[in-house]
Amino acid sequence: MSAAALRVLALLGALLAAGAAPAAERPSVASTNVCTDQMVMTLSDAAQIKGLSPYSRDPSQSWLAAEARRFKRLSGGAEDLMMLRPDLVVSGSYDKRATREMLQQQGVKVVTFNVMPDSLDEVKQQIRKMAALLGHPDRAELEVARLDAAIARARAAVAPRSLRVLPLWRRGWVSGQGSLISLLFAEVGLINAASDLGVASGGYASLEAIVKSKPDLILVADGADYAEDEGTALLLHPALQRFYPATKRIVIPEQLTVCGGVMLADALDLLVAELTRIAR
Repeated sequence: MSAAALRVLALLGALLAAGAAPAAERPSVASTNVCTDQMVMTLSDAAQIKGLSPYSRDPSQSWLAAEARRFKRLSGGAEDLMMLRPDLVVSGSYDKRATREMLQQQGVKVVTFNVMPDSLDEVKQQIRKMAALLGHPDRAELEVARLDAAIARARAAVAPRSLRVLPLWRRGWVSGQGSLISLLFAEVGLINAASDLGVASGGYASLEAIVKSKPDLILVADGADYAEDEGTALLLHPALQRFYPATKRIVIPEQLTVCGGVMLADALDLLVAELTRIAR
């Protein structure tokens, strides 16, 4: 039997062992953070979801904004949550502490997630933690397997080359070490060129400094050939377009890399597609 077949059998065995809780035992849930929103929508039954964060329908922040329209949008305060009385509230570590404490005082179970995890192992742990809370541990294993497969595909796509890539966002913001995009780079073998600009965790870079540092590629959130506002205008500056035309730009929407969750598999698969396009 092949190694691939053995891995499939092992995964099926894990799924059968983990199982899912009976429907009557699965908690109702509300989410107060756009990152936990997306994990909840992916890992729970629709009937379990009492409400999602105020930003759940914002396509600039959530990869699942369209799907979020199916569910109640919360105000962000404790009042509507206490009226809904979900069995469980999930939130981000940077959400209002006072809201979490008020809910806990009212007997509501609140679980906080680190929406900016320090490693992809932590991402997987949080997916498993969320799925277990929701009564669907089997779904976590499927998502973790999907992420592992995406990592393997990205490593294979990157392996032949040693590429220095500069993650460049609005107004010249550069993502440095500790960012999710940098974690993905390190996992698959890309080099974050932010360090060449003296950028540690993140910071703004001038057009001159970017061109002078000569990264092999730049990563941007949008491949449009027009600027929607001043924030994106720098990316279309003639000098930057000269040295970094479409054939030297990886385009990955920012919504795929702002949360440590299930959407990172999609980000990695898009990275592979972009590297394949550039190599043609």
